[in-house]
Amino acid sequence: MSEITVTAKKFTRLFDYLERVGLDAKGIGATVNLLPERLMELSPQHPLPAQQYSRLYKAAVVQLQTLEQPLPWAAGIGSEAFELMCHCIIGARTLGEALRLATRFDKLLYPMISYNVRLIEESSGIAKLSYRIKIVDNNSKLVPQHWDRADYQETVARASGLMVWHTFCGWLTGLPLETTAVQVSAPYLSKAYEEGMKKVFHCPIQFDAQENTISFSSEQLQRRVVHTADSLPEFFNNLVYQLIASEQVPASTSAAIKSLVSIDMPNGMPSFAAIAEHLHMSESSLRRRLQKESTSYQALKDQVRCEVAIDKLLNEQAKVAELAEYLGFTEPSSFVRSFKGWTGFTPRAYKGKIGLLGAP
Repeated sequence: MSEITVTAKKFTRLFDYLERVGLDAKGIGATVNLLPERLMELSPQHPLPAQQYSRLYKAAVVQLQTLEQPLPWAAGIGSEAFELMCHCIIGARTLGEALRLATRFDKLLYPMISYNVRLIEESSGIAKLSYRIKIVDNNSKLVPQHWDRADYQETVARASGLMVWHTFCGWLTGLPLETTAVQVSAPYLSKAYEEGMKKVFHCPIQFDAQENTISFSSEQLQRRVVHTADSLPEFFNNLVYQLIASEQVPASTSAAIKSLVSIDMPNGMPSFAAIAEHLHMSESSLRRRLQKESTSYQALKDQVRCEVAIDKLLNEQAKVAELAEYLGFTEPSSFVRSFKGWTGFTPRAYKGKIGLLGAP
């Protein structure tokens, strides 16, 4: 099992941004057990848990909202407006219904949040999801002077919004949105940025376009939404982790199953039959889908256990015995063996090698 990580450079970059916009970066880091000075001691390419970056980003967005300016990055993910929109659309039966509700929601709030998404259904059998954002000027508190992306804020704001919505559609249905074209109404940024986008969309990308859209077949609008209001708390706690994971492993039935397992874990692991029923599939169809994704239900349960264990070790100072019981192990020693199999380290050694915590 491959742990999803990001580099230390990504953490330090976010801390640097928070300082430049005048926020207490160290204080924000402390809320998720991160010390900027400890991160600076690491190599820029040192791998760190993506879950921890997700927690840091969410804590950062909470404080960025205190500046009382519309968030220009990543479709406002992590903000109060984004979460309210999710609550508004989660009861939809299909992806099409969800996107139509999102269109109505964003149209209503556009004067306040300065961005919106719009579903365009064409007679040719092609659907487009348009993301529009009012670009803030360089005097905005959220675009600090001498920041290395100040000159590219238009590209980052518009392209990141499209990537967020592509990932969100995949999460809603448990299947990757199969895009046929991506148009970004902003200048080309860099080869590295373009390659990062291609990992998400798997299709041609045009910059300096007349519209800011992703295109896909209208048939995909009929896909069932596999999540419910019960899924949202887990999703909100791991918003950015979901995005990072989608760059490495596209949205899939596996991802939907992992989310459902996470929800039910406090009450015990759900049965395979219960998962199949929730996904509106027969057990045999679900097995074939997982085989196509080169995984199994047991492997997915272990991935969730690993992710939960890492999160609680780093953020809740959980004891081994407590973790073992929470994750359904009969003995702490069994959990320690499994954790070492997942990560290559014992729980104690894992905390030491991360080197992030204020009190290692």
